[in-house]
Amino acid sequence: MRLFKLFLPFTIEVKKPEKQLSFNRKVLYTFLTLVLYLTMLSVPVFGYEDDGGEDPFFALRTILASQRGTLAELGIGPIVTAGMILQLLVGSRIISVDFQDPEERALYTVSQKIMAILMTVFEAFAYIAGGAYGSAVRDDINAQALIVIQLTLAGLAIMLMDELVQKGYGLGSGISLFIAASVSFQVVRGLLNINDVSDPTCISDNPQDCVYRSGALIFFAQSIIRGRVVRGLWHPDLPNSPDMFNVLATIVVFAVVIYFESMKIEIPVQHSAYKMPARYPIKFLYVSNIPVILVAALFANVYLVSRFLNSRFADDDSAWGAFARFTGVWADENGQQVPVNGIAAYTTAPRGILDVINNPVHAIGYLILMVVLSTFFAMVWVETAGMSARHVAQQLIGADMQIPGFRRNVKSIEKYLQNYIPYAAFLGGVFIGLLAALADFVGAIGTGTGILLTTGIIRQYYEILAKEKIAEINPGLANLLGL
Repeated sequence: MRLFKLFLPFTIEVKKPEKQLSFNRKVLYTFLTLVLYLTMLSVPVFGYEDDGGEDPFFALRTILASQRGTLAELGIGPIVTAGMILQLLVGSRIISVDFQDPEERALYTVSQKIMAILMTVFEAFAYIAGGAYGSAVRDDINAQALIVIQLTLAGLAIMLMDELVQKGYGLGSGISLFIAASVSFQVVRGLLNINDVSDPTCISDNPQDCVYRSGALIFFAQSIIRGRVVRGLWHPDLPNSPDMFNVLATIVVFAVVIYFESMKIEIPVQHSAYKMPARYPIKFLYVSNIPVILVAALFANVYLVSRFLNSRFADDDSAWGAFARFTGVWADENGQQVPVNGIAAYTTAPRGILDVINNPVHAIGYLILMVVLSTFFAMVWVETAGMSARHVAQQLIGADMQIPGFRRNVKSIEKYLQNYIPYAAFLGGVFIGLLAALADFVGAIGTGTGILLTTGIIRQYYEILAKEKIAEINPGLANLLGL
């Protein structure tokens, strides 16, 4: 970690505001940040021409909040991956960081930024080698360099936008904001898309009667008008057109997440001097949606590396060729290259119940991976994000709080909290991974993982907005509540 101290003077950083910004100003900064990111999603990379071919990384787009051929080609991938790597290093104690020490905390932030930039450069080359920009760019060194420079600068801009929001100029975090916007766009598109789709089961003298709009709600309305209500409710054979069953699955996932987000255990606490009673909540989803974000980032990088290796070594008899096939064997399905075997095949979920039935091994493998990794990241995150029983005990002592009936020292409170926090983290990790996989299996619009993340993010923003309004209307009450 000390190695990164050399880069400290050269690191670009967003300074915290000198004074607390008003609620309206924070909303404005958040809105402008989102608009800037959406603009990056629509500005094409100079030197890239869309040849109309397949998008080799289409499966990653929603979760990474990215768009092919634009400045946001890599989306939030490098930032999340850098954070995941450092969390693993800290959690496994390969590197040691004292987050109570301002200097070590600053070094950790610098190392995360440098890691994010390195991951941006690596992923930019991997996208080029994986065929994201076509074979013409892959053979042109100058074009490659130009694209890598653009994506690196764009990645740095996204990192600073995220930091701007987190440092107090905006609300929540930029990463969450970008994920929610990306998934929300996919949901709206799935409901109201006006692109045409032809129904192969339709029999009519007029070919136009067999053409529908691909948006689920519009498709359903057209099917009612044409007397084919059942077809509007259920058409899994049209992969590019969600049906009302997918809409129902999306609503159910949304409701389930909201319900379990509200489940919590309240630990009785009181102020040590004034004996004012209060409650310290420990949610069932203790680490929220963080484990799923980290799993999604890990899956995205496995997918990316596998695509890169197969584009270069898939047909080789060398060790690299064997390793490439171990990471994933790719085949054409519906005009897209997708992993059908190897590790990468289990990083994408079967879409829809019929796909699950037709590929049970794939479904079970994906489910096991999602649950195990989500649980692992939940336990690691608790230790590295200052949410463990020890850290919470220190926070309570630092706030002059105590648990009635227990001595006011860290060891005593930590022992009491050990009865709740590790179990909440473990069970929350298992549940969130299980729900993400099942939501994918039933075909939730925007992907199950995307809906899961967006629901949690929306709820977090609801709580943030409520706290901000209270803090602005009644600062004294906000201080009393610790807001």
